Amino acid sequence: MSTETGPDIAAGRLSAEQLATNFADAHPPLDRATAVIEASRCYFCYDAPCVEACPTGIDIPAFIRSIGSGNVKGAATTILDANIMGGMCARVCPVEELCEEACVRNTHEDKPVVIGALQRYATDHLFALGHQPFTRGPATGRRIAVVGAGPAGLACAHRLAVLGHDVAIFEARDKAGGLNEYGIAAYKTVDDFAQKELAFILEVGGIGLRLGEALGRDVTLAGLRRDYDAVFLGMGQAGVRALGLEGESMAGVVDAVDAIAALRQAADKAALPVGRRVVVIGGGNTAIDIATQTRLLGAEDVTLVYRRGPDQMSATWKEQHWTQTHGVRIKHWAQPRRLIGWPAADGTTALKEIEFEYTQLDGAGRLVGTGDTFTLLADQVFKAVGQVFVPAPLGRETADMLEMAGDRIAVNDDRQTSLPDVFAGGDCVPGLDLTVQAVEDGKRAAEAIDRRLRNQGA
Repeated sequence: MSTETGPDIAAGRLSAEQLATNFADAHPPLDRATAVIEASRCYFCYDAPCVEACPTGIDIPAFIRSIGSGNVKGAATTILDANIMGGMCARVCPVEELCEEACVRNTHEDKPVVIGALQRYATDHLFALGHQPFTRGPATGRRIAVVGAGPAGLACAHRLAVLGHDVAIFEARDKAGGLNEYGIAAYKTVDDFAQKELAFILEVGGIGLRLGEALGRDVTLAGLRRDYDAVFLGMGQAGVRALGLEGESMAGVVDAVDAIAALRQAADKAALPVGRRVVVIGGGNTAIDIATQTRLLGAEDVTLVYRRGPDQMSATWKEQHWTQTHGVRIKHWAQPRRLIGWPAADGTTALKEIEFEYTQLDGAGRLVGTGDTFTLLADQVFKAVGQVFVPAPLGRETADMLEMAGDRIAVNDDRQTSLPDVFAGGDCVPGLDLTVQAVEDGKRAAEAIDRRLRNQGA
């Protein structure tokens, strides 16, 4: 535990063997026999509610029927035609609140068909074959700029390429993939799957990646609009919400998204320092992911604190259960009030403990503090209280012309912004902050861009 000499943050708490076990595939894939048996449980509903629940509209009964009949490659093609990132979505989608929750077999007496696992079975099979089911359409001579190589941008670029357009993707980081590469727990996407899926997407041709080129620094939206026939913005949310507490910059206070990114890119997890006592503040998937991963790195005491109750957490019940089974305590109805530090060896201040205030709902349903407090000792606290869209890279003049919906870019059903040649999708627009929704945004925008350009040429 922490001592009077300062916080206990160290690397190498666990052996390489222990870490390999801890960060192995969270949900190993189905074997052939199990997949066929599970596929046989599907009722193949004509008006399948699972399809309605899927943001990308995958024909779920059709691909499951293909698995049952032995046409696994055909099943994968059905999936990827609707969702080019069907492999990643099979790993990270909250199916317990989407397709599987809607499954007609999901009753007290039965359990839903494991749609996510079957989707992974099919797409993994196709990737293992090295089969590319998509081909480029006839060249249109049109050029589209995509800003951001995350799920929305990649999905948009792929569909545009298939439609015959040339696409340039501008990505600020040195690797493409966005959230899939930097923002998802390592045990959900093992064996560098994000990069393998990226390679599959780029294999169709017609897509150029320009890594290390950031909007607002290396290129401008005005310049892209001038040089390209259309622009798609898949910028995500680059800002991280602060706790708003004094001392938030002291050693030991860490943004969870940065920590997850560092963990995903670490060649040696044993080299990552982690506290013996860890506190995570937040209630979403980022909070769950960092809490679980610090525990898997060797933290002895991990507590996740959320200001409301379990039903209000954006992390699903399954994710909440997952982190608790890995030794993370979840404490509800409490909000941080004060960061308490002590002098560090280098003369700065380092985190020692955090004071929380109990919360409740008042008569009007508003969250209020009760005045009662408690403290938790902590070597590290990870902030996971949400991310925000940062409009600065758009440029002041162009940003002023873009209509906003709250703190995100306003779009219509085609994901078209108030600028007719600019489209947007993913976390920078209103909607579900999910990979599967970002893919649907990119796909829908690509089809709208294609219609617009072909109508212009008619």
